[in-house]
Formats: sequence, C-alpha cells, structure tokens
Amino acid sequence: MRIFFRVALACLITAGLTFHAEAGDSQKRRSSTIKHDYSAFYTVQRISVRTSCFPDRLEAILAHIAQKTGQKPVVTSGHRPHSGGSQHSHCYAADIRVPGVSEKAVLAAAASAPGIGGIGRYCNGIVHVDVGPQRRWVHCGKGQGSLASLKRRGRA
Repeated sequence: MRIFFRVALACLITAGLTFHAEAGDSQKRRSSTIKHDYSAFYTVQRISVRTSCFPDRLEAILAHIAQKTGQKPVVTSGHRPHSGGSQHSHCYAADIRVPGVSEKAVLAAAASAPGIGGIGRYCNGIVHVDVGPQRRWVHCGKGQGSLASLKRRGRA
C-alpha cells in the first residue's frame, strides 16, 4: 500500500511541475514580439566580419537586396567599433558585394529598400548601405585615386 501512495504522490508532483512549466512557456509566448531572422539572406566574407549586432532594419535591407537581385549579398565589412563617427561604429552599416550581379543592379535594389539611409559606392565595386540619415555618395572619381596616393607619399 505504501508503494502505491509513493507512486501516486510522485505522479502528482510530476504533473504539477509539468503544468507549471507549460503555463510559464505560454505566458512567455504571449508577451514576446515576433522577431524575424534575416541573417539567412546574407553571408559574410570572413568569419571576422561582425554582423551579430545588426538591427532588424539593416538585416531587412540586406534581405530586400537578396530578394531583388536573386543572390545573397556578401557582407565585406560590418560593425567596426573604432571607426569614428561612421555608421559602422554603431553597427548600423554594411559594406556588401553581390556575386554575379552588376553594381548598378545592387544600387537600384538598395535604393528601393524600405528604411534605407545611406548608400555609397566605392571604386572597387563594394556598395555601402546603412540605416542612418538618407544620403548618397560615390567615393570614386577621376583624379581622386591619384591625388590620394600623392598625399600619402607627401608630394601634394
């Protein structure tokens, strides 16, 4: 008879703990918001490229570019904490390439992304996208490369 009571008591305790755990899980589900994981829509060039702090808005822009171009963007530069006042220092920017897609198509896809802030283009084919203030720039042009190299050498 004692064995019967011990088994019954163990079953009641187990049932009570299970019910309490399930109730806690359902309360957590109700109070949490839905968070999208956009990280599947882009890749990183190297494992040292930091993207874990990207806000959802930036990841949504990268997902939009992937959807519009049909290819995953490759993030060549993400969070750079010591980059001064750059959007990269706040983890609000990504420098990307999209393999097999023209730079013009990448720029058009970025420009049509909801929530886009800055869009920049570099001579080496890398495109900068961020969620900061809206602005556009080209860091490339005739004479800029040669002038910059002369300044570094101390000739200009």
